[in-house]
Amino acid sequence: MSIVKEFNDYRSKMNEKILSEDNLVLKRFFNLDTNAYQDGALDKKTKELLGLIASMVLRCDDCIRYHLGTCYELGVTRAEVFEVFAIANLVGGSICIPHTRRAVEYLEALESEQ
Repeated sequence: MSIVKEFNDYRSKMNEKILSEDNLVLKRFFNLDTNAYQDGALDKKTKELLGLIASMVLRCDDCIRYHLGTCYELGVTRAEVFEVFAIANLVGGSICIPHTRRAVEYLEALESEQ
């Protein structure tokens, strides 16, 4: 099983379990997250790139994978992704390098599935 499919399947399964508990606060948080990335003053692509940078600086591999996948679906180019990696490493420092390695691995998996 590819790392992309494995990640997406796990994320879907666990989100379903979380949301099935009918916790109002969690449902509102998930909804807020979904709505925050819709087109507004900034377009969806820009917001996803910002989310990717923040995820890398905060060192959240799940978030990095999610935003990379969405960026890939939105047609973000490899060159644009590597500029994001550069900014994230500049802002976050060398602690972001291992996350960049895993992000490149995930990006290559996304590209190979196309």
